[in-house]
Amino acid sequence: MESPSSDGARDPSGPRRVVVLAGRREGPDALAAAAGAPHRALIEIEGEPMLLRVVKRLLEWPSIDEVRVSIDAPDRLEALPAFARLGAAGRTLVERSTDSPSASVLESLDRAGLDAGPVLVTTADHALLDEAILEAFLAESARSEADLTIGLVSRATIEARFPNARRTYLRFRDDAYSGANLFLFRRPAARRAVEFWRRIESERKHPWRLARAFGWLNLALFLSRRLSLEDAMRRASDVVGARVEAIRIPIAEAAVDVDKIEDLELVRDLLARRRTRSAGA
Repeated sequence: MESPSSDGARDPSGPRRVVVLAGRREGPDALAAAAGAPHRALIEIEGEPMLLRVVKRLLEWPSIDEVRVSIDAPDRLEALPAFARLGAAGRTLVERSTDSPSASVLESLDRAGLDAGPVLVTTADHALLDEAILEAFLAESARSEADLTIGLVSRATIEARFPNARRTYLRFRDDAYSGANLFLFRRPAARRAVEFWRRIESERKHPWRLARAFGWLNLALFLSRRLSLEDAMRRASDVVGARVEAIRIPIAEAAVDVDKIEDLELVRDLLARRRTRSAGA
């Protein structure tokens, strides 16, 4: 697919700011240790830290001016010349994350300011993020009237491309879906969705309290798979107090994040094949 920036034009409707979540939970990180990296976000892929790869792809998108990196160890980035150059150019900002993903997102959104326009949120382990994935997600999001759009990939799409891949799915009446780690906060009301996430995050070890937060009827309908994806989004919107819409991304790679060693091996293999094809073209 041709890059949206190939004609030098800026998409005025696209997000200007991005937040990249690169924080990690406390304790040993088996994946980083196995990869020989000081931090999971700094695992090397094709000769560069995974986080840097994601940031560079985002900065190539025509509407994006600024990328904010939310990480628990800002000093790790200060030691990397490539990040120092991007920071000096005013294109990246590094923020210290909290011990809670939802709190980190809230703080970053507040610093970026949703009143100033949409903010895209993604993750440092989205190593296969590229123009095609961004185009598929942002183009559909631009046609939406939602406050918040969320990228999802269907199980059918993933298994057609990666039949042996192990993914976590949300199951609905029409299909099952895996997250694509892409969230577009289009309006200030979208903040309510993160505030709701913040409230229920502390209840993750108490299933009944979690269920009560969403409503017993909604839970029963979900567990019995009587809800379509659209039905579920409408009900979720009512619960969180903001209009939420799922964006189906027809690209299996959009659902691949580097969460375990087999993911890392898959990503490296896919990129090596792409490089071989490009060299032979």
